[in-house]
Amino acid sequence: MRRSPLILTVAAVLAGGLSGCRYAFVPAVPTPVEVTLTPRVTGATLERSGTSLTVKAQVTGRFEPAYLKVQWFDGSRPLGEDSVYLDVSQPNASFTMDAPAKGAYRAVLSLGGVVLRQVELYEVQP
Repeated sequence: MRRSPLILTVAAVLAGGLSGCRYAFVPAVPTPVEVTLTPRVTGATLERSGTSLTVKAQVTGRFEPAYLKVQWFDGSRPLGEDSVYLDVSQPNASFTMDAPAKGAYRAVLSLGGVVLRQVELYEVQP
């Protein structure tokens, strides 16, 4: 059985092209990924001490010096706000507010305008 010369030529070219070793670029060591984690508020507590409420918080992670702000609420009613300037050397904050009556208290903590944490103290049903 005779094969046509055109088919044999095409087969020879394809076989030569397909049998060659080709390098697929995959780096042996990938480039490091730059990860920037947002700061976190850790160890935040809201406690009653007599007729006042106290929020204690610590900011961890990398952050630019900024104001840590607390907004106080009784249920959905805003009670007030306060702030303290934090930097890497002073990442701890403590806030106190007078609250003689029992309530459903919340304290919302934000750093640089970004809400990071909410702590709650329910002494009555919200």
